[in-house]
Amino acid sequence: MSKNNSQNVYMTSPNRVNRMLAIMLGVCLIGGIIFFSMWDYWISQPPPVVALMAGEKTHAGPAEATGQTITQDLSFLESADFRSLTFNALKDEPGVNPTIEMSVGDKIVFDVVNDGMSFHAFGVTQDTEGFAGIIPGSEIAAPTNPLKPGESGTSEFIAGEEGTYYYICTVPGHRDQGMVGEIIVSGSSGPAVAAAPTGISHEFELDFIESADFRTLAFDALPGEEGNNPQIIVNSGDEVTITTNNAGMSFHAFGVVSNPDDFNSVIFDSAIAAATNPLKPGESGSTTFTAGAPGTYHYICTVPGHALQGMIGEFIVE
Repeated sequence: MSKNNSQNVYMTSPNRVNRMLAIMLGVCLIGGIIFFSMWDYWISQPPPVVALMAGEKTHAGPAEATGQTITQDLSFLESADFRSLTFNALKDEPGVNPTIEMSVGDKIVFDVVNDGMSFHAFGVTQDTEGFAGIIPGSEIAAPTNPLKPGESGTSEFIAGEEGTYYYICTVPGHRDQGMVGEIIVSGSSGPAVAAAPTGISHEFELDFIESADFRTLAFDALPGEEGNNPQIIVNSGDEVTITTNNAGMSFHAFGVVSNPDDFNSVIFDSAIAAATNPLKPGESGSTTFTAGAPGTYHYICTVPGHALQGMIGEFIVE
C-alpha cells in the first residue's frame, strides 16, 4: 500500500521578482544619497551645547582674562617624500613644532599658512591622539574644506584650565605623520587689573547700518567699505563716551562684551538700550564708562543674532 505525500510549492513570476529587486535597489540608492549628502554632518564635531550635555569640557577661558596675548605663526610643511609632516621646520631641524607656554586666561592668536603642497586644516585639542575633540574657536578650515597650498587663516585659543594641549593638523592621519605641537598651560597669575582713572576722555560715534537685503549688518560702513566696524583702542582707566545712531530700518542695541558670542556678557556698564528695549530707527543713545582691565573685548549689537550678521568690532584696552 503506497501513500502520496503532498507538499505545497509557492512560486512567483519573474516580473514580481524584478519589481522587488528594483524597489530594494531604489531604497539603497536613496539611502546612500541621503547619507553622503550629509557627510559633513556625520564627521563634524557636535555643537558646544551637545558637548556640554554629554559631559565634555568646553575649555573656555575664565570670566576675566589675563589680558596677555601671544601671537604664534605656524606653517604647514612636508618632506619631499610626504612621509613627514610638520610645523615651521622639517623633522630634526631647529624650530620644528614649537612648544608654546602660556598661563590660564592668556590668549593665543594663531596665524597659520599652508606652505606645503597638500591640503591641511588646524585646531587645538586636549586629546593625546587622533583628530577629534577640537576646541571651538581654535579651528582654521576643516578636513572637509581644508586650506589649499598657499592659503592661510587665523584663530584664537584661551585655555580655561591647566594642562597640556596640542595644536594639530586635523586632516586624518596628518597628526600621526608629525603635524602636532604642545601647548603647556600653567596656573594663572591672576586676571588683569584695571588701572586707576587717568583723567583722559575719549568720544566715539557709531552708526548702526544694514544692507539693502538686511542680511548684512555693520557699524558705520558695510564690509568691504572704508570705516567698517572701526577698531577702538583706549587705555585702562580712560573715560569713554560712545554715542550710537540707528541709521537702519531695524531695531538695535549696544554694548561692550567680554564674549562676542554671548550678547548678555556686557561689561563696563557700557550698554545703550537693550534687546528688550532697543533703539528704533532714527533714535540715538549714549553711554559713558571707565575702561577696565587690559584685554581685547568687542562691541556688538546686543539684539540676538545681529553680531553674527556683522555688527561687531574690536574694543581694545591697553
